[in-house]
Amino acid sequence: MRIARACREMGISPVAVYSDADRASLHVRVADQAIHIGPSPSSESYLAIDKIIAAAKRSGAEAIHPGYGFLSENSDFADAVERSGLAFVGPPASAMKLMSSKTIARRTAQAAGAPVVPGTVSPLASVEEAEQVASEVGYPVMLKAAAGGGGKGMRVVQSQSEVASAFSLTQSEAASSFGDPAVYIEKYIESPRHIEVQLIGDRFGHIVYLGERECSLQRRHQKVLEECPSPIVDAELRRRMGDSAVNIARAAGYQNAGTIEFLVDPDRNFYFLEMNTRLQVEHPVTELVTGRDLVHEQIRVAAGEPLSFSQNDVMMRGAAIECRIYAEDSENNFLPSPGRITRLVVPAGPGVRYDSGSYAGWEVPIYYDALVAKLCVWAETREGAINRLARVLAEYAVEGVRTTIPFFRAVVRSEEFRRGEFDTGFIDRLLKRAANDSLSRDAHEPVFEDIALIASVLHARASAVQAHGSSAATESRWKLHGRLAQRK
Repeated sequence: MRIARACREMGISPVAVYSDADRASLHVRVADQAIHIGPSPSSESYLAIDKIIAAAKRSGAEAIHPGYGFLSENSDFADAVERSGLAFVGPPASAMKLMSSKTIARRTAQAAGAPVVPGTVSPLASVEEAEQVASEVGYPVMLKAAAGGGGKGMRVVQSQSEVASAFSLTQSEAASSFGDPAVYIEKYIESPRHIEVQLIGDRFGHIVYLGERECSLQRRHQKVLEECPSPIVDAELRRRMGDSAVNIARAAGYQNAGTIEFLVDPDRNFYFLEMNTRLQVEHPVTELVTGRDLVHEQIRVAAGEPLSFSQNDVMMRGAAIECRIYAEDSENNFLPSPGRITRLVVPAGPGVRYDSGSYAGWEVPIYYDALVAKLCVWAETREGAINRLARVLAEYAVEGVRTTIPFFRAVVRSEEFRRGEFDTGFIDRLLKRAANDSLSRDAHEPVFEDIALIASVLHARASAVQAHGSSAATESRWKLHGRLAQRK
């Protein structure tokens, strides 16, 4: 939907592809053409390179935008698109391949003069090597899949006794998730902030950065809420991080939109983490603050045009926050909640942006990511943006499936979040406190229920006596029973 809208604004005719599960999806309805590419499992549809290219050829399309997931960071796909004579709306396959390996990306960042987290820049050969490196950099350390992403293939190791089992488990998960068992090690930064820098470059060597995004609010290493700018980044730190990001991208021969991710320690030292060679899910907050349309710019660059602005043209105004609304039961350990959306009330008003492919009557499929919508707000100040977010979350209603809306309402109530005093462990701590509070409430609930029932009876009888002069003149027992049930 986001890409189709950009195409419409640029006078380009959008073509959609869809699987069986997405036959009734909104992006299919709004496209000028929609081509079926296979069964619901992504391996037989959205991950089938030949089917997607065949659909593009059949429709007469000139370019393919890979979106945010599935094949969006697959260098083989980018290469196949280029070889087919179509334009790939993303980086060159060579740059994508270079930065897709976390170890090669670390070496590239080092060569560009960027600070990297202490650790290895090549895959580990054995458990013994892992133990040696861990003792050199100091515990705790992080074992990570070299081809990893999306929070998978990562384990924190606190001591030498944990290395062997963590190494084996990380290798196994890396092989099953990414088809590559290679694992590397890096120092685990305590209480870090996860901050990323948005880049875009053209084929003429121009690369600019568009500020940063605060992405520390994560659950299981996956982002759930992002904001721009970061509450801890000042102009000087922004410039240094931006320059480092541009140098890394230039060393990789990068073009089009991409993101350099950094870890920032409590002393505000920053370290290169990885590069995302695609448009990020959270790009709307950057667009809201900078006023630049990244998808428009992506398409222009892919068409061979130079960037329409320079670094000096990038201005940041106000603050923006994005919540990723998932079809998950946040009050029941975030269990998936597929099903039909029976009612949908979308929040509106000043400073609100709603990116979604859902609608009332739409069936949330079981086959793909459970993201239902991206709810974004903008205001002149961070405090204003938080207050606006609280307002729109109160207006937002989705029925038929469970969502993470209640979870985000709890986040915006948190004083730590409002003060900007958090790190990547904030969400886990928030959920743990909520679970403890729930256990405490459950332990006293029978007592509270009994007290409430007694109070209701006494109140009803006292009201009846006051109104009629005696307890004998009470209302019918049917009405009394109903009112007591409501009060309870």
